[in-house]
Amino acid sequence: MKKILLISFLIFFGNHLFSQQLPHFSQYFLNDYLINPAVAGSRDYFEGTSTHRYQWEGVTDAPRTYTLSVNGPTKNRKMGFGGYLFTDHVGPTRRTGINLSYAYHIKINDGLKLGLGLSAGLLQFMVDGSKITLRDQDDDIITGGVQSELKPDAGFGLYLYHKKFYFGFSAPQLLNSKVNFFEEGQSPTGTLPAHFFVTAGYKFQVSEDFTIEPIIFAKYIDPVPLQLEGTIKATYKNKFWLSGTFRDKDAITASVGFFLNNSFTVAYAHDFTTTNLKNYSNGSHEVMIGARFYQRKAKAKAAPKME
Repeated sequence: MKKILLISFLIFFGNHLFSQQLPHFSQYFLNDYLINPAVAGSRDYFEGTSTHRYQWEGVTDAPRTYTLSVNGPTKNRKMGFGGYLFTDHVGPTRRTGINLSYAYHIKINDGLKLGLGLSAGLLQFMVDGSKITLRDQDDDIITGGVQSELKPDAGFGLYLYHKKFYFGFSAPQLLNSKVNFFEEGQSPTGTLPAHFFVTAGYKFQVSEDFTIEPIIFAKYIDPVPLQLEGTIKATYKNKFWLSGTFRDKDAITASVGFFLNNSFTVAYAHDFTTTNLKNYSNGSHEVMIGARFYQRKAKAKAAPKME
């Protein structure tokens, strides 16, 4: 356990060797607003979503992430607003944040729209020095108390969407803020680097009851290598779906979900680790619960989001 705590600390707060990455979600396609502010207001309902992710079951002090988000359109659907809260625990570290966003939607033609979004927020980073075991017990860099810092955040995104397909690009953490906890010695410093996300999907109506949707997600954070993942999602009668995802150099994910009473979503995903971590972990778990709030006329004709 002590080794894992030390490793977690170094990964997250190494002196310019490692970078702070945003939490990952296997079911990002069910709540893509979390990764792209331009999604806010692109649908004809407000949506509130809660996600709980437990990563690398069996590994002590592995990441645990919780989010709560809401977004929706103005009455004329030309603009969208949203916000989310999250907390991310990894060993002796904790990151908590709030993010608000605004999006403007441009009608290109009868079926195609483009959303442009901006986001801004605050992130609080905390580290509990009492939970860290060092090789040099006399090291004065880390104290036994809790240290914290508050940092601003900002990002933007674009979202091109049609009832059959979509393409999104987003870039959170554009401010590249530094996190510097300890005033004495060679203080470990972490960087909040810009992230670059690309998502795309297309919905094929293979029969009256079934749709098949291939989805791709590309993520780049310097200096980490580009990560790619592909998903196939199969939906039955817009009420039940299964999906499978391959994430390069990380995991294979299986997901199942239900859309209840045209308003409520419940989904579960399990990651099967493909790296050497599989020798120590039984995989990752992710649960998502969502609720939609329609205008009265919209609910009667609404169909579940397939992105």
